[in-house]
Amino acid sequence: MVRSQSLNSKSTERLAAEELRRRLQENNTAKQFGFALIVAERGKVILRMHVNKSHLQVHGVVHGGVLAALADTAGGLATYMACPRGTRVATIEMKINYLEAVEGGSVTAEAIVVRIGRHVAVVDCDITDDARRLVGKALMTFFVGPFRRNRKKRPA
Repeated sequence: MVRSQSLNSKSTERLAAEELRRRLQENNTAKQFGFALIVAERGKVILRMHVNKSHLQVHGVVHGGVLAALADTAGGLATYMACPRGTRVATIEMKINYLEAVEGGSVTAEAIVVRIGRHVAVVDCDITDDARRLVGKALMTFFVGPFRRNRKKRPA
């Protein structure tokens, strides 16, 4: 019985990973920045981005906002992988430390869910460069659960 549950869990995880790959390919932010899904497991996602000229700020290093978007995307996907399928995830808070400048190559974000509760998840994310230097560290909080469907529209 335990073995069949394990196999079922693995196939559900595989389906969720395939869905993440598809969603990432359709996501405007991921397409613009060139995020690629490397690993998708329960509570863990690794994304990679090849650095190009559009990622650089005026001093020739990757803009902090680009690294933050990479970490935030990896964290949200890791949270999604830790939840039942169909759960919605939204960033509540994010703190990031930039530890080293990145001039080129690729950047990898490894996000791991630290704790998940009924409506809130906490995620830790390491951002590394090609030399495996820790170039950034992010801690994020995500809302998990259903979004209200009947929200009133705010005036523009």
